[in-house]
Amino acid sequence: MVDTVEFDADDLAGQPAVLDAVEARHGLPDTVVLAFGVLGDQARAERDPAHAAAVVHTDYVAQVAVLTDVAARMRARGRGEIVVFSSVAGVRVRRANYVYGSAKAGLDGFASGLADALHGTGVHLTLVRPGFVVGRMTADSGLDPAPLSSTPGQVADATADALAAGRDVVWVPGALRPLVTAMTLLPRWAWRRLPR
Repeated sequence: MVDTVEFDADDLAGQPAVLDAVEARHGLPDTVVLAFGVLGDQARAERDPAHAAAVVHTDYVAQVAVLTDVAARMRARGRGEIVVFSSVAGVRVRRANYVYGSAKAGLDGFASGLADALHGTGVHLTLVRPGFVVGRMTADSGLDPAPLSSTPGQVADATADALAAGRDVVWVPGALRPLVTAMTLLPRWAWRRLPR
């Protein structure tokens, strides 16, 4: 059975009650997929510290809080699957979206460390690193699709395949992995000049 839960991710104090309600209704889920976040407005974030902090809070702090709680519950049970959506934007942060990218970089690092901490506990974490996803969030921002874009359906299929195979990290599309690896080797002066 699949159930979706809508909650205010930024309400850190309210997160445990939401998880308690899910557990009371269905028991502790076998698989938890964290699927929330905001892109924010980079130009606004450069002028408005509160907006920059709000993006980082939703995309990093709120995720850390709920992941810590979910992982503790699953670890106590001795099994479970957690899916975390990072982004290629967090692998090497670009000037064009450094607020969002920095939050994803933090989340990527946290999830990687959590996956290592969970190793041998019966709980497995799959880290998903999509590139540009043509969906509601990017459409609302007015961004044109980037090369190697994917759709939410493609990301979902790749995630399901990775879960079935027990993979730790999945890049969507897979061609992004060697491309991003090469981009991490670019000197900073060249990286700074890349568009978005």
